[in-house]
Parts: sequence; C-alpha cells; structure tokens
Amino acid sequence: MSRITSIAELDVIYGAVSEASTIKVANHLTAGYRRLIEASPIATLATVGPEGLDCSPRGDPGQVMVIEDDKTLILPDRRGNNRIDSLRNIVRDDRVALLFFIPGSNSTLRINGRAVVSIEPELLSRLAMDGKPPRTAIVITIGEVYFQCARALMRASLWDPGSWPDLATLPSPGDLMQELKRDFDGESYDAQWPERAKASLW
Repeated sequence: MSRITSIAELDVIYGAVSEASTIKVANHLTAGYRRLIEASPIATLATVGPEGLDCSPRGDPGQVMVIEDDKTLILPDRRGNNRIDSLRNIVRDDRVALLFFIPGSNSTLRINGRAVVSIEPELLSRLAMDGKPPRTAIVITIGEVYFQCARALMRASLWDPGSWPDLATLPSPGDLMQELKRDFDGESYDAQWPERAKASLW
C-alpha cells in the first residue's frame, strides 16, 4: 500500500489553502457564528484520553449549547448510559472538538477548545430541563471557531428523505446486542426501550 508519510507530500497533492479557508477562522464567537449555534439542536463532542479518542452526539430541544459569552460555551451532560467516556477523557486531557449540525442546512460549525467538568450547583440548576438538572456540565473555552465547507453534506444528501435508507431493514439496538451476546433478550429490550427512553430523557 502506498501511503503518505510527511506533511510535505500532502502539500504537493493538495496545494495551497484558499483565502476563504483561513479568513473564516476566529478565536471567539462572531455574531454570525453565535446565530449558527443558536440554531443547532445537535452537536458531536470529540475528546481524547489515555485509552484513545471518543466522539459522541449531544442534543437538546432548540439549542444544544448554552452561550455564556463570546469565548465560553456550556454543555449540560444529560442522562445517558453512564459510560461517561467523554467526561473521563476531559478530566485527564482538556482538549475538545465540536461539530454543530443545523437541520436543513448543509453548513456545519466547528469549534476546537479546552473544557472542564463542572458541578457548580447554581450552574446545574440553571441548566435543568423538565425540573431535572444535569449531574455535571461541560464548560468549554473556545480556541478557534469556523464554519465547515458544505460539500460533505451535499454529497451525502443528508437532508433529502429520498436518499435515506429503509429503517425497517436496519438492525435494532436489541439485534445488535443479541448478535454480541446470544442469550441477550433483544426483543424485550427493543419493546421496552421507547417508554424507558421517554422516562429518562432528562
């Protein structure tokens, strides 16, 4: 297999960076970047730790991230499966990356920064949803922010229902776990999941 082994080789293949790719980068939220975050109900959070990398989706109704100021974002850590891979990583290596999606838009927003895990009571109370505060909050200091080229989502036709797969043909969570552990009752898990999720969103 032929492979690239140096930055110089990459530069020869891809050439110079365009002006548009550099002037869009800021170290704080501009008015436009703030508006994109306000329109985003879902983002992915990437972290790194001694065991490796982790990337997970985060979502909330309307706006996934609280904008504290032009350099600070707050992400409530809502209920999940308690693996807390992202939190384990952050307390040992504070580097994080975010990718925001806006329904119907092919533009995405990227943020690289540093994070801490907060248990400040007043902050958690402020982030409560349906009367239930998160157990922790991730406070992110922005290092750089910029919008991402729309080509990937355009190629994927992400928002075009005509390009979506038939969900009935995909394995369910119960199917996936039963494939890994044959005596797991995947059918019961799938049947109980909708009510369990509804009761544990927050």
